[in-house]
Amino acid sequence: MTTNTALLPLPTTAARATTTAGAALALIGTFLAWTYTDTFPGDLTVTGYPGGLQVLTLISAALTLLFALSGYGIKGLRWLTPGGTNSPARLLAIGTFLTTAYTVIAVILTKDDNENLLGVVELEPGAWVSLVGALVATVAALGLPNDQPLDDTATGAFSRFLGSLRAPAPARAKALPAWAEILIIAAAFGVALEVFTYGIDTEYAELFIGYVIAVAFGFTALTRAGLIARVTALTSKHRNVTLCAALVAAFCFPFTQQNEEYALIGANILIFATVALGLNVVVGLAGLLDLGYVAFLGVGAYAAALVSGSPLSPVGVQFPFWAAVLTGAAVSLVFGVVIGAPTLRLRGDYLAIVTLGFGEIFRLTVNALNGVSGPDLTNGSQGIPSIPDLELLGFDFGLSHDVGGFTLGRSANYYLLMLLFTAVVVLVFRRSGESRIGRAWVAIREDETAATAMGINAFRLKLLAFALGATLAGLAGTVQAHVSYTVTPEQYQFAGSVPPNSVFLLAAVVLGGMGTLSGPLVGAALLYLIPAKLQFMQDYQLFLFGIALILLMRFRPEGLVADRRKQLEFHETGQLDVPPDTPLTDTAAGTTKAGA
Repeated sequence: MTTNTALLPLPTTAARATTTAGAALALIGTFLAWTYTDTFPGDLTVTGYPGGLQVLTLISAALTLLFALSGYGIKGLRWLTPGGTNSPARLLAIGTFLTTAYTVIAVILTKDDNENLLGVVELEPGAWVSLVGALVATVAALGLPNDQPLDDTATGAFSRFLGSLRAPAPARAKALPAWAEILIIAAAFGVALEVFTYGIDTEYAELFIGYVIAVAFGFTALTRAGLIARVTALTSKHRNVTLCAALVAAFCFPFTQQNEEYALIGANILIFATVALGLNVVVGLAGLLDLGYVAFLGVGAYAAALVSGSPLSPVGVQFPFWAAVLTGAAVSLVFGVVIGAPTLRLRGDYLAIVTLGFGEIFRLTVNALNGVSGPDLTNGSQGIPSIPDLELLGFDFGLSHDVGGFTLGRSANYYLLMLLFTAVVVLVFRRSGESRIGRAWVAIREDETAATAMGINAFRLKLLAFALGATLAGLAGTVQAHVSYTVTPEQYQFAGSVPPNSVFLLAAVVLGGMGTLSGPLVGAALLYLIPAKLQFMQDYQLFLFGIALILLMRFRPEGLVADRRKQLEFHETGQLDVPPDTPLTDTAAGTTKAGA
């Protein structure tokens, strides 16, 4: 049996009207002052001009209001909910309330110059108006009928609540002209760039935490509404246009930054996202669990540092840019083959243990090559410092340059260079995934014994995947060495509070979605950006990674970005977030179930 009743026994008409009124009240409250003084970051004392965390409540409340109104079937708003109608409004109302409540609590717990808590007296009427409005909208939204009937097995309150947030997959959309679909893709990437830029530009931890809450509930609501599935279908249809739009949006990012610190975060995100994409070849496509992958990043970084003209490099040579890059990639390729040849006949946990050992052996070896414990090659624990900035065709990446009225600093220069490398890695990943080799990798990942029985040389193809992944990591390592000015053994651990490390990279692949093109990019961006913005939580980074992975395995085991194949493996058909007519393909590889 199934039931379509709401969580709270409220008349549908009254629940929808109250949700709309509560969202409108929360929206109005953002235009009033929230604090008595400007002690709390963001200056929430201004009336008529929302700022700081008020902006997040404003956006969340506005979206809640739009989705609540779309439930009335108003012409022009029905496009917001091709899938569910009430579930998105419920999620957005909860997100609005949590964002507002977090702001109120943060204000109360803020200390003044005399180390005294500001307390409740610091709050102005605007904060109470928005908080009450958001609470009313949330309670009323729980009275809206469920978009998808609940199973009679959902007996617990928490199970019923999770079931009420589900929505059916959106129906197939009406075909639009090609130019209209391309404009929608461009607009989607424009919105994504704005959201990402806002997150990087947050100047204090309170604003970033509120940003994470609002974005998490907003994205989930758009997914339940079916909008994400619609956009995904368009991007799958126009894949070349999608890649171009993504590159253009990424290219525009440094031109929006005036702070070198934020541009540096963007450059590091690209470095680690590229390395995670290389690991995705090994783990996502070929199904090989590599726990020492960060060592290949270190091999590329050390090789480039040794030949880039550092005054403390024992090699004492200075290769041009292209030669240093090729050196780092080539040395990583050699190490990938040397390590992979004797170990890839192992499977599962045994392979994971061996690769973990390789990662630790690399770190201990470069630490010992200090002229005392071994040959003088890497300066031991001191590493190779003072790596000079790159220079390409007379363009010095260490200097600021004016481009079209914008000033690009050192971090922005390296960001654009790394964007070029990322485009190359994306092209390699996509082309290899679509090839016969990519289909063979997927076959090995699904069932190596069956693939071998069909005539696939599993060992040779696994070694090829291992070597390709190592080369891509070494390529990123050459840029990472110049961005950070120095390379040390401590940078390439199995696990640590500061990325990169093997746990970080593997978590990025699993969190984003194994085997997909955009999954590791999204996962690496999240896992690097959050610790970079929340410095006070750095000591608890591994604990938080563990919590995030546990929650992911419970609620979305296929990852944040997943194809229909993996969703079918982990969910029932009625719980999918993609249209039912979507082909069974890997998002990145374009591999059909039959082709695998």
